[in-house]
Amino acid sequence: MDTVSQPILARLADPVDFDGWRDQARRFVADDIPSEAIVWQVGDHLSDLFATVGPPPPVQVAIFPVPRAFIDLAQSVICHRDPERFALLYSVLLRLKRDSRALEDKSDPLIHRLEGLAKAVRRDIHKMRAFVRFRKTEDKVGYVAWFEPEHHIVRANAGFFVRRFTNMNWSILTPEMSVHWDGDVLCEGPGGVAGDAPQSDAVEAQWKAYYASIFNPARLKVGAMLKEMPRKYWKNMPETALVSGLIAGAQAREARMIESEIRPPLPAGEGDWNNVKTAAAHCERCALHKCATRTVFGEGPLDARLMLVGEQPGDQEDVAGRPFVGPAGRVLDEALIAAGLDRASLYVTNAVKHFKFIQRGKRRIHERPNAGEIDVCRWWLDQERRIIAPAIILALGATAARSVLGRQTTISTARGHPIALEGGGEAWVTIHPSYLLRLEDPVMAAEERRRFVEDLHAVRRRLEII
Repeated sequence: MDTVSQPILARLADPVDFDGWRDQARRFVADDIPSEAIVWQVGDHLSDLFATVGPPPPVQVAIFPVPRAFIDLAQSVICHRDPERFALLYSVLLRLKRDSRALEDKSDPLIHRLEGLAKAVRRDIHKMRAFVRFRKTEDKVGYVAWFEPEHHIVRANAGFFVRRFTNMNWSILTPEMSVHWDGDVLCEGPGGVAGDAPQSDAVEAQWKAYYASIFNPARLKVGAMLKEMPRKYWKNMPETALVSGLIAGAQAREARMIESEIRPPLPAGEGDWNNVKTAAAHCERCALHKCATRTVFGEGPLDARLMLVGEQPGDQEDVAGRPFVGPAGRVLDEALIAAGLDRASLYVTNAVKHFKFIQRGKRRIHERPNAGEIDVCRWWLDQERRIIAPAIILALGATAARSVLGRQTTISTARGHPIALEGGGEAWVTIHPSYLLRLEDPVMAAEERRRFVEDLHAVRRRLEII
């Protein structure tokens, strides 16, 4: 091809002119014009102030297929504010002409960068949908909202609000542009300022009362909340005026919820254990109770010197209402016998009391509980520990270890030695028996089963001397 001596000007109507970019990119790629030879101009703004603009190339059209994924990627990236986005997309288009699978190399820095731009745009679209708050006006406009997007997403996002609020007359104002829906036609207008939108309306008091009533302090995670709802959006959302006070009072509210759920502890004994078990049967401190059949509480002698803690009930345990009665329970029973331990003398329970699963057809597939669910349910395990007061707690698996020790740990580092517990007693850590069921290599399975029995042997020997 001929060497391009002067940069070529590519004019775009506006910052999200995808059609204009696509049409010109097809002409340039037909002649293999390199990306660095093109200056992309949006309106009157040149991306390179020192460029000498030359004539456009002959009008040709490059005819070659591109993956649908590239079209989707380009339509998202165009909405980003990165001034290099047009040149970056054109560089990828040149690659696709030579290799139709170029987009599949996710480790390539250029592809990785474009994926990051698209992700940022999708996140901004989600924030707009979540945090736009309409307020009623006194005139025919109906409802008006103010929003400050990070990227050029308003036009791409307008269809969502048309579908969501079809029967309303509304306007969304942003610093760069505005969109207006009159029930029939969507139109665009110039940008505005925050003062152009109403600052309150008649229904906000009702909305604040509703928001305060559904705020659950037992599920409060301030870090996660701020990640999902950054403070910069708060000024446009009426309910956020309540958040600081709700957070400040969350601990006290949670204590009141727990107190109403279970009465102050009775002296340790069967009556105390029955009270705790009854209260746990009605536990709604996390969402797992909504799908599980029942709470599966611990069982065994209340004077047991050894407490076994698993992860959570499985499918059969959820149905039966007892811990370790399914396949993992049978593996545990066999190992206990081999180690010389009588299950009838042990107290057996789980870190999490409800079955967490994914429904696949008629089957319920086990899903590991997350850190929040483990920490919320730890309150019940602490009550069992207080009543039973075992000399040793054996944690079966990483989830149980986190619940017993109160921190994340690995089996490899904690296995095989006692760990002193606050308040007395000690913890030991080993694998969960379900791990043995997942091993396909019979040699490895036999070795791991031997190590599991040896861990139980070590705990039994420790019980004999403390």
